[in-house]
Parts: sequence; structure tokens; C-alpha cells
Amino acid sequence: MVRVFGRSLSKVPPEFESKRWGKVDKRLWHRHWPKGLPLSIAYPEVPVWAVIKGSAARFGNKTALVYGPHRHTYRELYENSLRFAVALRKKGIGKGDVVAVHMHNTPQYAVAYYGILMSGAIFSPVNPLLPPDDLAYQLNDCGAAAVVTHERFASALQSVESLTPLRFVMVTGEEEAGPPYRPVNAEALGNKWYSFGRLVLDETPGPPAAAVDPLEDLAHLAYTGGTTGRSKGVMLTHYNVVVNTLQFACWGTGCLPAVEDGGLVLRPADPSLIGPSAEYRVPVGKGVLINITPWFHAMGTVGYLNHPVLTGAEMILHSRFDPGLYLEEAERRRVTTIGGAPPVFVALLRHPDLPRRDLRSVRQISSGAAPLPGEIFRALTEFFPEATVVEGYGMTELAMGAISNPAGRSGLRKAGSVGIPVFDTECKIVSLDGCGDPLPPKAVGEICIRGPQVMRGYFNQPEETASVLKDGWMYTGDIGMMDEDGYVYIVDRKKDMLIYKGYNVYPRELEEILFRHPSVANAAVIGKPVQEVGEIPKAFVVLKAGERATAEDLMNFVNERVAPYKKLREVAFVDEIPVSAAGKVLKRVLREREIRNSAPGRS
Repeated sequence: MVRVFGRSLSKVPPEFESKRWGKVDKRLWHRHWPKGLPLSIAYPEVPVWAVIKGSAARFGNKTALVYGPHRHTYRELYENSLRFAVALRKKGIGKGDVVAVHMHNTPQYAVAYYGILMSGAIFSPVNPLLPPDDLAYQLNDCGAAAVVTHERFASALQSVESLTPLRFVMVTGEEEAGPPYRPVNAEALGNKWYSFGRLVLDETPGPPAAAVDPLEDLAHLAYTGGTTGRSKGVMLTHYNVVVNTLQFACWGTGCLPAVEDGGLVLRPADPSLIGPSAEYRVPVGKGVLINITPWFHAMGTVGYLNHPVLTGAEMILHSRFDPGLYLEEAERRRVTTIGGAPPVFVALLRHPDLPRRDLRSVRQISSGAAPLPGEIFRALTEFFPEATVVEGYGMTELAMGAISNPAGRSGLRKAGSVGIPVFDTECKIVSLDGCGDPLPPKAVGEICIRGPQVMRGYFNQPEETASVLKDGWMYTGDIGMMDEDGYVYIVDRKKDMLIYKGYNVYPRELEEILFRHPSVANAAVIGKPVQEVGEIPKAFVVLKAGERATAEDLMNFVNERVAPYKKLREVAFVDEIPVSAAGKVLKRVLREREIRNSAPGRS
């Protein structure tokens, strides 16, 4: 039996009506709504593992993951996930338990992710490069009962294991990534350590946990990026994750969700709009992408694991980003989609091999995790004229995302804008003084989001939760504005804004100008404390190979284009800009470096 979920353009739930804008079909952003799609979707109340169950039934022996010489089909991925769920339950893991995954992207990661959820447990992703103190903090904060790690990162876990509540550790390695499977010798690592591969191989597939309530039970306990301070655990239900996966999968494919025998699948809203020369150019089951976005990040788990699995894509996994290798494989495998954070596109556009590669197969380019500089957006549209370049906006607290440029061929995409709110999502800009009333178009303020993907709250932090969730709205801490068409522009992070002589200065505006200088490859601006004026804008700049420019050259270039109080006051040249694994610029690191260098006794 098949049930298709969707709502007509005129029918919307009452909670999405607004006194300010009237009914949903009169919102500013609906003027440029994706062609052929309804304004609202009815989301099936299914657990997250319905994503892989539906694709295993629909795509079967089609390749889901490619990792080096290994290929894994959708059926294999589903059955191995069921085996791992059985293994976890035999070890006493079940509903309410937290299982952390502490590794880079491998086929085993995908099996662990879906298997954890099938067991009824909660998935908690951990950056494998966390220093020991932060690793111990996260495992303790979430109360992890078990963890899956890779032998490459085993020593880090060994160093903190005794300081955590872990009952056991499951370790995998490269020899467990594909046949012939050679299980890791876990006994040598500790008496509570087990081979992940052996646990999977020794079991037969069994049914997933039946007691999960998608609306109430947590699927993810994901930690914020920590770009501005200590990470916080974000509580996301199965429903939050399924909703956000569907919001972006339907947005990009021109499809609507259906449930078939308990599995989640996509069906065209209008088949005439889908095809190589149509509005939505990459049909379900035809996508090919190279994935370098870490699955331990929100954009990775929802956007680059659940999304491609639901859409039946073939994913080639690269454990690290090598621009030359990426371009080589993109040409050879005829990729349809390129996605990632802005530093990925900066590196690809700078690489000397780019002009020599035949990348005419690319039809979609998606950017997220941080604002895409306008110059990079324009360069991508020029080099890939057959592709739609789509920028989106989100955060861990929103499962992944809330705003995106229309992905259809005819959709209006504005350089510098992250787009419009996706299905069943509202956005308002409010005053920075905390007043919740919406500001008029083009006024700058804090971005607030309301929708079914918004988190339940921060784990064990009710005060932090109350500070950002107000009357159903998520106060993001990001500064932006909405234009007269409902398109949202990110101005800066609220915590990145600096105050010079009482004036608000937004570093991103200065960064955008720096990116237009022909010698600049990358740049980041922070506020440097100066007692007499408060803070001054200071830029950290990476020059293009072979290019020359002085600090004075760059300051003049910027300052002749901004008001006097916004002027760039200092420039430091660096070899690289520090970024998180997800591609976000770590301005906290730059500020800490500046404080250290300014300390008494430092020259």
C-alpha cells in the first residue's frame, strides 16, 4: 500500500499563519516559490531509518557508497545496519541510551548511524579530531553508553576512556571497509573494546526497534560547532530529522514523500518537470556526488547522508579534501552534484586543473555551513553555466537547514542571498535589542526561525534553551535582513559584530570587499580590542599563489568603499584561515591568537 503525502497550494496548517503577513500564500517569499511544488508538505511520522529502508527496497543493488575499491549497495547498507542494531541490543543498548560515533566518513559510519537508530538508541556524532579535554567533556555530557571509533583515532579514546561512562567501545578500520572483511584486533586495545566488523558479521538482520515514537523520541544528540564557545548538545527527534531531510530533498528534486511498506520514498509532484532538460535536472536515483562533508556535522548527517540516501544517489566518499583528486574523480565519475562549505569552492576555483577538467555533467552546486562570498558565487555561475548554484542557511539547532535558494532551473537566485524559507518554515528579522516584532524589509536585525525542524532544546541546559527558544521561534544569533521578495541575506554572526566608537561594524561586509581584490585568496575579519575606541576591524588575509599586495594596498582597497567608521585598520598575512571540519571560519581561534600576541611582554 502506498500513501503519498502533500498538501495543495491553498491548504496550510493554521500555526503557519501570521498577523503581519496574512495567510501563508501571501508571504513575501512565495512570489518566487519553486515551480510545481506545494507551499506545505504533510510529513509522515516515521523513524529516521525509514529513509534507508525505503531506498533499499526501491534501489536494491544500486551502488549507494563508493570508498576506495569498495562498493556498497543500498540493500547491503540496510542489511548491515539491521545486523548492527541486533548486536547493540544483545549488548544491552536500547531506547534512551546514547551511542557516540567518533570517526571520519567510511561505509562503517553509515552502518553505525542507521544501526544505532534501529536499535532504539540515540546517535551522538563526535568530531574525531577533538582534543582530549573536549572529547571527554562531550562523552560525559551526553552520557554515552558506547562509542564507535576508527583505529586511526583509538588512542584519543584510550586516553579519556576511564574518565567517561562508556560501557564498551567498538573499533573499526580500513580492513573492515569492504570485502574481504578483516576484523580489527580489538583485544589489544582494551578489555571493553570490540571489533565493529566482527559484531556486524556475526549477526543476521533482525527487525528494527518497534517502540520508537518519532514525535517524542530523540534520534540525534548533536553538538554545536563550538565556533564561539563550549559546544552544547542539541536534542532532535526522529520527526525533526525526517522533516528536515524531506524539506531539502523535495525542494531539490521536485518530489513529494510517500511511505511504502514502512519505507520512505520520493515521488514526482509533476513528472513533466523532472529530467535532464527540465526544471529539476537530476532525477531521483540518478545523482552522483563526491562527499567530503563530515557526517559528524549537521550538514553532513542530514544533507550528505540522509538526503543522498533518500534520493538514491551514488556517493563517493573521500576521507580528506584533496582538490586535485576531487576534480579528477568528478570528471571520471561524471558527478551531477558538487556540495560543501565555501572553502571547498575557494580551493576548487583556485586549482590549476579546473580549466582542464570536463565537468559538464554537473547540474547542481550547493553551498552551506557559512556564507558564500559574492565573488565566489559569481565565479561558480560563470564556470558552471549549466548548473544551478544554490546557497542555503541553517544550523545544528535547525536539524540542518531552514532557508535555501530555489533549486529549480527557473528559480530566482540572488547573489549574496541564502534564499527563502523552505516548506513550512517561517523567518522574521527582529531588533537586536531582543524585541520580537518583525522589522520591515531591508532592516538589519537578528534572524529568527520557526518550523517543524527546530530542535527540542539544549540537553540539560534549560536556561540556554530559554534564551534562544521564545514563543516557538529560534533566535539564531545571526544578523541578517530580508528584502522585499522575502530573500534573506546574512550580514554576520551576532557574536562576530564589533563596535567601533559606538558604531556597529559587520566583519562580513569587509570580507566581501577583500574577496574582490585580485590578489586575495581568502580572508577573515575580527574585532581587535583597543581601549580608546572599543574594537577595530583587523583582517587576516591569505594571498593567491604568486600574487603580491601590502597591508596598505588592501586597506586602501577596502576603505575607499565603506563609511569612515567601518574602515579596516590592520591587516595580517597568514598561510591559512583556521576552519572547523565543517568549513566554518574559527574566528574564536583568531581572537585568541590576537589576545596572545597582544599580551604584555610579546613583541
